Amino acid sequence: MQFKIAYWLLLFTSIVSAQVEIKGKVVDENNQPILGANVYWQNTSTGTTTDIDGNFSIVKSDETSVLLTSYIGFQTQSTAIENNDFLTITLKEVTTLKEVTVSKTKKSTEHSHFAVTNVQTMGQKELLKAACCNLSESFSTNPSIDVNFSDAVTGNKQIKMLGLTSPYILIAEENIPSVRGASQAYGLSYIPGTWVESIQITKGAGSVINGYESISGQINYEILKPINDIPFFLNAYGSMDGRFELNTHFNQKYSDKLSSTLFIHGNTRQIKNDMNNDGFLDNPIGKQINILNRWQYTDAEKGWVSFLNLRYLRDDKTSGQVDFNPDVDKFTTNHWGSEINTERIEVSNKTGYVFPDEPYKSFGFQNSFQSHKQDSYFGFNQYNIHQKSYYSNLIYNSIISNTKNKFSTGINFTYDAYDEFVAVNFTKDFSRIDNSVGAFFEYTFDNLDNFSLVAGARVDNHNRLGTFITPRLHLRYNPWEGAVLRSSIGRGKRAANIFAENQQLFASSRDFSIINNNGNLYGLNPEIAWNYGLSFIQSFKLFGAESEIVLDYYRTDFENQVIVDLDVSPQQVVFHDLDGNSFANSFQAEFSIEPFKHFNLKSAYKYYDVKTDYLTGKLERPLQAKHRFFANASFETHIKEKGQQWKFDFTYNWLGEQRFPTTQANPIQYQLPEYTPSFAVMNAQVTRTFSSVFEVYIGGENIGNYKQDNAIVSANNPFGTYFDSSMIYGPVFGQMYYAGLRFKIK
Repeated sequence: MQFKIAYWLLLFTSIVSAQVEIKGKVVDENNQPILGANVYWQNTSTGTTTDIDGNFSIVKSDETSVLLTSYIGFQTQSTAIENNDFLTITLKEVTTLKEVTVSKTKKSTEHSHFAVTNVQTMGQKELLKAACCNLSESFSTNPSIDVNFSDAVTGNKQIKMLGLTSPYILIAEENIPSVRGASQAYGLSYIPGTWVESIQITKGAGSVINGYESISGQINYEILKPINDIPFFLNAYGSMDGRFELNTHFNQKYSDKLSSTLFIHGNTRQIKNDMNNDGFLDNPIGKQINILNRWQYTDAEKGWVSFLNLRYLRDDKTSGQVDFNPDVDKFTTNHWGSEINTERIEVSNKTGYVFPDEPYKSFGFQNSFQSHKQDSYFGFNQYNIHQKSYYSNLIYNSIISNTKNKFSTGINFTYDAYDEFVAVNFTKDFSRIDNSVGAFFEYTFDNLDNFSLVAGARVDNHNRLGTFITPRLHLRYNPWEGAVLRSSIGRGKRAANIFAENQQLFASSRDFSIINNNGNLYGLNPEIAWNYGLSFIQSFKLFGAESEIVLDYYRTDFENQVIVDLDVSPQQVVFHDLDGNSFANSFQAEFSIEPFKHFNLKSAYKYYDVKTDYLTGKLERPLQAKHRFFANASFETHIKEKGQQWKFDFTYNWLGEQRFPTTQANPIQYQLPEYTPSFAVMNAQVTRTFSSVFEVYIGGENIGNYKQDNAIVSANNPFGTYFDSSMIYGPVFGQMYYAGLRFKIK
């Protein structure tokens, strides 16, 4: 039956009315294809986006002959269509005064009106609204991603999407899975913000091309391209909490085909802070060195493009009581302390080929090797993990009959070798090898007007998860001008890494317990979930101002989930398979408006209903706010002749009450209320641009000075039965101010 439906669908799409199609390619000034550029007819809702090779196809309009092409960071291009010849549209980067003037109405974050999936793109302009020292801190001005603290000891920040934590999000670097397994807890802090060119956030079930693990969404970040980079970039940052960072980029163009950029990042914090006077450091002290050498080879005439990335990272963190000295106090009861030392090596390559005579045909080959080694202890608890991974993906893109019917197919292979050692109330080696091989097929239909769909499926064979199918479907429909309606459904499957993903629990006196059901991993079964979603976008003018409203609803239903159960006892964490129901409902309403040029307002309300059947009954997911409100205001002054400009940005985040895991069995002085209070956090930044090559910025985080009371349970007795630093819902440091500068050689 399914094959018959597919057959009639292909037959129908091949005999649709003979509308004239305009075909072309969008490239930058270096003749590099631009993926995801918007191509649309002026003053209409008819449009499309470019594919991975920059190609597009759009039905000729009877209403206008003017075709507009836009992309974040580039000047919008207007093209008058006089015939049906193949077009090559070259977009210019926003670098000159004239180009900056044109780009004033360009949004720093865009919801795509033409992509089939519910995707939004954050450009560099958005990333610069905050200090953006690493990727985990770059989402503070984006309402779709929630940024939370994981514990009161390590200072680590955790992101959530659709009410689910980051392990359920596929996080990729240029479509190669990057933050996973051993790097899940701290991996986002290893990606400096100045390296990032753009971030694409996809809600719900994503593409099957990148794997089967995505459940709540995908985050893909693009690194700066050497062929487009400037010769030198410097960013220096310092904050009142003793954190200092330096980022430098050195670019060298060896020929018109070969370029290389050396990225160097270093940060350190050596000042000890205890602003809430609980005897523990508010943030860890330590240092990080992070080096990436990125090479790009491009031969546009022959259709070849290739990237090679070589990266090394060393990150050392020390936290715990203010007087803790690891040389003297490690594994003693003198003072409670923790050290997390990480070394990471990465080598990755991407090679693509576009057939010169058939630009709709291409293939890509991706390969990545990663070695991630972490040695750590938390008081007397020890956790060491070394993950060696290899990922390979071969993709072929082409069409069926015409460019309205496209497909991508390929195979990929994943290999993960884990050396994992845990010493808590038990000592055990959990070393293992995971490997899988899979094949995928993804079909895209676009009537080049108001309807498109992406239907994909993949079959994978995993040495411990078995053989399984991952289906996903996305639909897009434009019912009227400026409106986009989308729906999606998809399945995801993953093996939970219960210790790597929940390292904050090591900083407690809880006993660890695993209820073994003789499954595949840690005695637990794989996690399986279905995600369903609806979204609606409407662009309009309100009192003459450009405005947009975005509504979306998503539901995630788990067939099985590995439950991290903190409600059995405040002295215990129990890992067990789901017995009953577990779901996450997410609703978001977002409104943005530009009352006048260079002044943008954005607000969002989010409602979460996230519940799970625990051993003690159905409960709300702990430390998950049911209600959240977000607002952002940004303003830029007119750019003067020498490039001088002021930029202002203000962000307000309000979080409703959150459920604490039960502590009623503790003595009364170590008991927490059932729910946290609601609170708000305000951030602001002011940037002064003195020229096109030099600017300074100052900013503040949590300028309302909100601090959580009793962030650490039993902080006065960290080696006692009731110690727990994971009960954190808000800031512990209070106000924090920073300053920095950016300098470029163009």
